[in-house]
Amino acid sequence: MSLDELLQKIQFSIKQTISDKKIGVAFSGGVDSTLIAKLCHMMNYEVTLLTIGFENSHDIKFAKQVNEFLKLPHHILEIDHKEFDSISKKIHTIIKTDNLSWNENSIAFYHVSKLAQSLGLKLIVTANGIDELFCGYNGYREAIKQGIATVISLMDDKLDNELKMMKAINQVCSEFGVKLVQPLLSEDFIKFAKTIPISEKIIDENDLQRKHIIRNLAIRVGVPELSANARKKALQYGTMIHKTLLKSR
Repeated sequence: MSLDELLQKIQFSIKQTISDKKIGVAFSGGVDSTLIAKLCHMMNYEVTLLTIGFENSHDIKFAKQVNEFLKLPHHILEIDHKEFDSISKKIHTIIKTDNLSWNENSIAFYHVSKLAQSLGLKLIVTANGIDELFCGYNGYREAIKQGIATVISLMDDKLDNELKMMKAINQVCSEFGVKLVQPLLSEDFIKFAKTIPISEKIIDENDLQRKHIIRNLAIRVGVPELSANARKKALQYGTMIHKTLLKSR
C-alpha cells in the first residue's frame, strides 16, 4: 500500500465529512489527532486545537509540546475537580450504560464540546477510527499471536463498539450545540482501510508501537517526530479522567 494512496483516501474522507470551514480538532498531541489537525490545516480549514484534562495531566503537557512545532491556535480546558462528580453522574444518566470506557470518553468529549462552544465552534473533528483500523490498541498484540483472522475479528468488534459509542457521545455533546465528526469512521474509509495488509499496521506480539503506516504518513506530511513516534496513551488515561472516575465511584 502506498502512502500517497492512503493520504488521498484520508483527504477525500475529510472533504466528504467536514462541512464547516471553521473547525475544532480534539487534540492530545498523539499521532492520530496531530495527523488529522495537520491535514485539515493543509487543506485550508481554519483549525483550532482543543485539549482537555486535569491540571498537569499528560495530554495538556504533551499537546503544548507538540503545538510548539505546529503553531496552530490552541485552547485548553482544565477539568474542575469540584464539578467532576456531578458531570459524570449526569452523563451516566444520559448514555445509560455502566461501560467504563463509554463513560470516560463521554466525560472527555463533554469537556471538549464545552470548550468548543465557548469559542463559537460548532463542529469538532476527531481521529477516532485510527486505533481500531490500524491496530493501535494493545489487544492487537495478543490477537496477532492467534493469527490474522483473530486480528480482523477484533477489528470488527472494536469498530462496532466505536461507532455505537460515538453516537452516544454526540448525544452528550448536543447540550452545547456542538457536533462531533469522525472522517476515519466513514463507511468508505473503513472499507478501504481494511484492504491495507495487517503487516503494515502491526508486526508481531512484541510490537509496542503499531500503526506503522499511519506513523510513516504522519512523518511524510510534517507531523513532528515527537508526536509521530509517541506510544499510544488512551484519552481517559492521558487526561487523568480514568483515575479520577475510579476514585469517585
